[in-house]
Amino acid sequence: MPERMGVAEKSAERGLEDASEREIVLSRVFDAPRKMVWEAWTDPKQVALWWGPKGFTTTIEEMDVRPGGVWKLVMHGPDGMEYLNKYVFLDVVPYERLAYTLRGGRAGSREVQFEKTAIFEDDAGGTRVTMRLTFASAEARDQNVRDYGSIEGAKQAFERLAEYLAGRFSGKMATV
Repeated sequence: MPERMGVAEKSAERGLEDASEREIVLSRVFDAPRKMVWEAWTDPKQVALWWGPKGFTTTIEEMDVRPGGVWKLVMHGPDGMEYLNKYVFLDVVPYERLAYTLRGGRAGSREVQFEKTAIFEDDAGGTRVTMRLTFASAEARDQNVRDYGSIEGAKQAFERLAEYLAGRFSGKMATV
């Protein structure tokens, strides 16, 4: 009787990587309604207030949230380094999902490319956001983690979003 192989084994045999080897997946529940979280993620005035790791500021140059729309931003690091980013939206399902490609990186450095999907779901009175970054290869993912600290940076951005939403939700922060 012939031996049967699973999909992962067949992929490994052909030298292909399992998608999970090329991904970074982070999830967090925010203590705010989904509509508020979605708007904080898609309104350029709000995004500029929390996007990026701690100590970074962000300038939104363009943000057209629709399939095929472009989102250009510059993240300004605390050390003065600039990170130029261009996103192109692939899929936009209001209050549920954003999918886009990213091309960018440190000014003067090799360009980084990956796809990002953010899923917005109700969770215990709040909103769970699950962010999936998919790279061309495991090496590209690992290099992004080494060169840009992408996992820690994403965690810090989620923390900044939580702080921003807490201020908005409590009414202690001016609305935009």
